[in-house]
Amino acid sequence: MCCTGCAAVAQAIVDNGLTDYYRTRDSMPESPREAKPEVLGQLSLYDHADFQKTFVRALAEHEREASLLLEGITCAACVWLNEQHLAGLPGVLAVDINYATRRTRIRWDDKRIKLSAILQAVKRIGYNAHPYDASRTEQLARDERRAALWRVWVAGFGMMQVMMYAFPVYIAGKGDMSSDIESLMRWASLLLTLPVVIYSAAPFFKHAWRDIKMGRAGMDVPVALGVGAAFTASVWATLTQSGEVYFDSVTMFVFFLLSGRYLEMTARQKAVSVTEALARLQPAFAERMAGYPTQQDVQQVMVADLRINEILLVRPGAPVPADGVMIEGNSHVDESLLTGESHPVAKRIGDALTGGSINMDSPLVMRVTEIGEGTRLSSIVQLMERAGLEKPKLVELADRVASRFVGVLLVLAFVVGVVWYWIDPSQALWITVSVLVVTCPCALSLATPIALTVSAGALAKDGLLVTRGHAIETLARATHFVFDKTGTLTTGQMSLQAVMLTEAGKVRGDDLHHLAIAAALEQASEHPIAKALRSAADDAQGIIFGQIQAVAGMGMEGQWQGQTYRVGKPAFVAALSGQIATLPESWNVMGETIVALGSEHALLAYFRIGDVIRPDAAGLIQSLQQAGHQVTLLTGDAEAVAQSVGAQLGIRDIRAGVSPDEKHAVVQVLQANGAVVAMVG
Repeated sequence: MCCTGCAAVAQAIVDNGLTDYYRTRDSMPESPREAKPEVLGQLSLYDHADFQKTFVRALAEHEREASLLLEGITCAACVWLNEQHLAGLPGVLAVDINYATRRTRIRWDDKRIKLSAILQAVKRIGYNAHPYDASRTEQLARDERRAALWRVWVAGFGMMQVMMYAFPVYIAGKGDMSSDIESLMRWASLLLTLPVVIYSAAPFFKHAWRDIKMGRAGMDVPVALGVGAAFTASVWATLTQSGEVYFDSVTMFVFFLLSGRYLEMTARQKAVSVTEALARLQPAFAERMAGYPTQQDVQQVMVADLRINEILLVRPGAPVPADGVMIEGNSHVDESLLTGESHPVAKRIGDALTGGSINMDSPLVMRVTEIGEGTRLSSIVQLMERAGLEKPKLVELADRVASRFVGVLLVLAFVVGVVWYWIDPSQALWITVSVLVVTCPCALSLATPIALTVSAGALAKDGLLVTRGHAIETLARATHFVFDKTGTLTTGQMSLQAVMLTEAGKVRGDDLHHLAIAAALEQASEHPIAKALRSAADDAQGIIFGQIQAVAGMGMEGQWQGQTYRVGKPAFVAALSGQIATLPESWNVMGETIVALGSEHALLAYFRIGDVIRPDAAGLIQSLQQAGHQVTLLTGDAEAVAQSVGAQLGIRDIRAGVSPDEKHAVVQVLQANGAVVAMVG
């Protein structure tokens, strides 16, 4: 062993009966650092309740759950080793490690084992665990991208420069180039290829050497063999001024392979960042009303400290801290990121509230019913995290084939070398190298990542992020296409569709004037309808309202030029002047909202606001149906809205008002019936 740390790791693995790790891993972890006594002693700090508040949840009386970041994970076998090792500790109830994010969730009985003991157990097998920190995760991802990008840049620069020297030799006819010039071209190519082989291709050689020491042949073995053989033969040809050189092929091979792996890595990290952004919808703090209902005082507490049945105050514009039930107030809640509902949802006493949604209008009081992993937001995040666990099936197949192919290749090259040594010793080296170069599984190692990269790039241009390589091959066999509505078939943003003036409104101004009045009255509101009116009004025309007040669930009221104006629901606005709001039949468009503007004297205008269907959505649905695919609209939006969108796009299978979990169940039912489903949303 190189050090006592490695010896301790190996001993811990053997003692716990986890030696299968050595047969299943496909890369080596970092060598463990020597654990100093003072470092091990500091782990006891993790047992303090105050220190645990930010990353540990109390699920039951003695049951705890921590979110940790596990460093040193290099392959699926590392995940298996840690899960098996930790699961075997007395008191550990569950271990869940996400290979893509290195994020680890550990649940344990605090009476039987302490968190510090769990962290020490992780260190004993050569890994490091610490509280999950999104900023630290992003820093690790940036470092990984930076290192990979530098290797790609060096390989790309070397490839371009080497090709400049190789091209004249290719096109030169017999006698067109003197031997000293050709020698100069070779030496220049050699110098430019050295950084590519030593620096850019270093991971291939490093991983190939580890594979050989472990008695297996992964994809990096044929890559390193091809690069090494071609480069060594080219160096020999340059030194002896005989034979052919392959410097251009070496640099191009390394550049394309590194580029494919870099793009695959960035796609994976982007998928992780989407999950993290959704997780950040959960606020860090909440306002607790400990003395409710006799006292209205609020106390700011951490969301991690919340308990079921506690009473919380949620102010306008603030996110709902946890799942619960509304017990006081009257407001609208924006649930678009969680359910796909494009319109703010009206909430009354007794209605359910979802953690992560945004309170829009007025303060509300809620009772907590679910916390931590029990919330709907957490379940959505868990579904997304699970998407990053799979390895592309094509890559797995290539790995299995390569391990056998390399053995055959080595035997073949050896036989060819021996035969040609007896036939013509002067040609034996070059013919053997030719066999290695020609039969090197470049196609096997390049075709899979490059094909996946090209496909992923083409899809990314259309806004589709590939997080699993095998999904691309499955897409070609898809029989059912299931679409979300909000933000997918529609733009996901409320906008002004039409303006209609009343007779009194026509006398007092035009469309733009009344739109400016409505926008000015909505200046203080963050409601999506208010934003749509403000976006449609290019100029407020110097209109400034006073004494503005919001009437929850109804609209806005204010004073301008000595008159009272209202904008909001037609009945609310009409009541100001004692009139009755009447609309033509053509304005009763399903899924769209009608807003009125009026003064204390008369109704002035109506505004129709709705979510706009994307201009290319109809053509997409039509082309899929003409190709024989089944199309389903699956949305969390209301039935009327879904039916309206489905009718405009020609979709017959429409399912509305479904939650993310229910959407997942619908897809599973389709798959169980033999369908290959592509879900777009």
